[in-house]
Amino acid sequence: MSTIWIVLPILMLLMFDLGLTLRVEDFGRVFLRPWPIVVALVGQLVLLPLVAVGLAWLFHLPPVFFIGLVLIACCPGGSASNVFSRLAGGDVALSVTLTALSSAITLFTIPLVMDVVTRLVGESVGISLPVGNLIKQNLVLMLLPVLLGIGLHYACPTAADRTDRILSRLAFPLLLVLITVFYIQHYRTILDNLGLLGLCVTALILTAVGCSSLLARLVKNSPKQRRTVVIEVGMQNAAQAIAIASSPLIFASDEMAIPAILYSLMMNIILLAYVGIVRRLPNNG
Repeated sequence: MSTIWIVLPILMLLMFDLGLTLRVEDFGRVFLRPWPIVVALVGQLVLLPLVAVGLAWLFHLPPVFFIGLVLIACCPGGSASNVFSRLAGGDVALSVTLTALSSAITLFTIPLVMDVVTRLVGESVGISLPVGNLIKQNLVLMLLPVLLGIGLHYACPTAADRTDRILSRLAFPLLLVLITVFYIQHYRTILDNLGLLGLCVTALILTAVGCSSLLARLVKNSPKQRRTVVIEVGMQNAAQAIAIASSPLIFASDEMAIPAILYSLMMNIILLAYVGIVRRLPNNG
């Protein structure tokens, strides 16, 4: 059974659930509180992909893993970041806004960045990117479910809230199912590259956490805002990266999805540890 037929419905459910929690005013909040939003978006959409490229060069990753690492770094924040922000005592409204904005902006930035990276390291080994197919898939799997979720919220708020309660509980178990199935199918490749890729992915997440915290402090974000910025920059939508990598319409490479699988595992471990640390700190931590 191909992994793609598991990841596609999971991704669509996650994006639909994200839409259920969004309000039109979430997108307009950027004008009321620009600096925390700008810092987080720069960290997530600019800094993280650049760090991924640098680490991929430093670790001499093969082209398929090079592209896969940059791919997960280009993806938007996951909906679970809102939960993590709440647990860390962060700014949940800011988290929701950042997730909404990054999900919208990356519809355009992912094709641009991945086209450059694929031309840079992939074409010499026969890896190409059909940009048109990537844009179409993102519109169908990302934008459409979000719009349907937003529409249901405004058409029938009670049903939307009830559906969100169910889907939010299913999100993490579904992602674990995806990772488990993927591991069973590709365990040998994962184990053979675990040392190199695991270290590279961990370095990427730790660098993202450190740099985003520094950026947030430089612009004097409040402690709650800083915690949210760190979580938003570090937490990526692994399901989207896996869908792009393994889609027969785009890269058709399960191997390329391995960095996203490892990233998903490590980001939860590292950010759960971060949440545990900041919860013990005073309010100015």
